[in-house]
Amino acid sequence: MKLLRATGIVSLMTLISRVLGFVRDVVLARTFGASAATDAFYVALKVPNMLRRMFAEGAFSLAFVPVFSEYRKNRTPEELKVLLDAVAGGLSAVLIVIVALGMLAAPLLVALFAPGFIGNGSQFALATDLLRITFPYALAICLTALAGGVLNSFGRFAVPAFTPVLLNIALISAALGLAPQMREPIKALAWGVLAAGLIQLAFQIPSLMRLGLLPRPRWNWHHPGVKKIRQLMLPALFGSSVAQINIMLDTLLASLISVGSITWLYYSDRLLEFPLGLFGIALSTVILPTLSRLHAGSNTQGFSAALDWGLRLGLLIALPAALGLILLALPLVATLFNYGSFSADDVRATAASVMAYSLGLPAFIAIKVLAPAFYSRQDTRTPVRVAVIAMVTNMILNLLFVGALMIWPIAPPHAGLALASSLAGYLNAGLLYRKLRRDGLIRHSVHWHRSAVFAVTGCALIGALVYFLAPAGSEWIAGNMTQRIGWLAACVIGATMIYALLAVVMKISLRPQDSWQGSS
Repeated sequence: MKLLRATGIVSLMTLISRVLGFVRDVVLARTFGASAATDAFYVALKVPNMLRRMFAEGAFSLAFVPVFSEYRKNRTPEELKVLLDAVAGGLSAVLIVIVALGMLAAPLLVALFAPGFIGNGSQFALATDLLRITFPYALAICLTALAGGVLNSFGRFAVPAFTPVLLNIALISAALGLAPQMREPIKALAWGVLAAGLIQLAFQIPSLMRLGLLPRPRWNWHHPGVKKIRQLMLPALFGSSVAQINIMLDTLLASLISVGSITWLYYSDRLLEFPLGLFGIALSTVILPTLSRLHAGSNTQGFSAALDWGLRLGLLIALPAALGLILLALPLVATLFNYGSFSADDVRATAASVMAYSLGLPAFIAIKVLAPAFYSRQDTRTPVRVAVIAMVTNMILNLLFVGALMIWPIAPPHAGLALASSLAGYLNAGLLYRKLRRDGLIRHSVHWHRSAVFAVTGCALIGALVYFLAPAGSEWIAGNMTQRIGWLAACVIGATMIYALLAVVMKISLRPQDSWQGSS
């Protein structure tokens, strides 16, 4: 499968998921608003999501895919299946223990993640109950990630990329159908999360069966492939933990600032995740098995060319997306969420952190391309060292920015947390890039000069268009849904058309080189 086509497939599936995700967030914002109950739910969702990112999207996937790709290339199908069974058995056993301990220790985890809840007995108790319901989601979604890693390694990108849609459908159904029937409506969302994990896992099974790779979990802890994955996972797990510690610290500080801060940051992160998921994660999903295959084949020139292409494509998309999010932060939040229980003050507070997060979007997408370059070569230590530096920087900036905004309130204090994350992202990306350049693994193509001129010119034209088309912020809050959608559509469609037309005029090519992309 051609790499650009594969990226397009993942982006399309992710687009469907993100659109439904916005529908989900609109439904949740309109139904529940920003309250103590929603803060409790998002803490209960954050803990299993942390495990998902550490294991499913983090350490496990980054260690599993290169080893699995190596076995696929150099071993027999029977040996590949034995590896898969052993990995499934070991992963399941470890996760069952973690989930059981997590459910027992739910009060301690809530106190750790949201110490601000301790003074509010009802909110603390609610968050604990919700966490005990959502925690088993971690087991189901990590096994789903194992299935997705197998499918991605065989070039079957569509099913894993579509799977997150099912979470959105489950939560929308829970909010509209189950919540009105419950004494504590917010608990319906926790049950929706758990149901979604089981549905997502079941959705992958037919695709694995068609490949003849439906795993039969076996305990084989000393299998050479399992040993290798464990060795690669340890530093990668530490690196993933670093990122989650940052998230935990953000939540901890947000719980101490004011009621609603956790929810405002959640919705801001959701808006950032749209372009990041649509393009950054899509690129990362496709480029990791591609780089692993090129490294296994000792194709150094192809490895460098693939990395260069991923960086160029990512930044050509990230720069206008970041600018658009910054310029249209309040319009986006008002159009999507300013209904029912979600007030105008909630809109302004959320928009502030959207702008701060958006500043870091180019760095976040660059990391999604740069980090797989290390993991594909089974170097898990370098990204960890870089992540630790970025984490410490982020922690220091969190405290500085929140403290400064409390003394000099030019923006809501929670926006300081988002700004710290953005600046730490640039440090992370810069250090990864410098290391790859020093090792001679990034050699930029001749397309970069034209691409830079195109991106700068395109962003200037987009900025001018939004300046002349978009009404003032107060009009977005006062306007009705039809007006908001019309104004926003005019800005987004107009900006997209200008950028696409400029790409045609300047003959910007996004196609990778046929000499290295090959078939998946």
